[in-house]
Amino acid sequence: MADVYKTETITRAEVDSLDGVTVLDFGTNWCGHCRSAEPHIERALAEYPQINHIKVEDGPGRPLGRSYRVKLWPTLVFVRLGQELARVVRPTDAKVVGDAAAQATIPLSD
Repeated sequence: MADVYKTETITRAEVDSLDGVTVLDFGTNWCGHCRSAEPHIERALAEYPQINHIKVEDGPGRPLGRSYRVKLWPTLVFVRLGQELARVVRPTDAKVVGDAAAQATIPLSD
């Protein structure tokens, strides 16, 4: 079984300082949409081991999810150095997650 969603263990300031590509996976352990999407997310991200995957339990009053304007679960936000690179909401297949991961791993131009 994949990691569970954990109460926020990282702040927005910490996320903004992460140099490599990170995907913030917002959801809850009891969410049916999150459970359905989990195998698709895991399958797609297996192709991108360089992407750090952080599962964040979201809900009312949770500042990290609010800072990214998360409205539906799961929402995957791909970031690097505070810049949002891609976003996927309620994925229903691995391809859409893989496409976002591919977009997020394109080197930034100087």
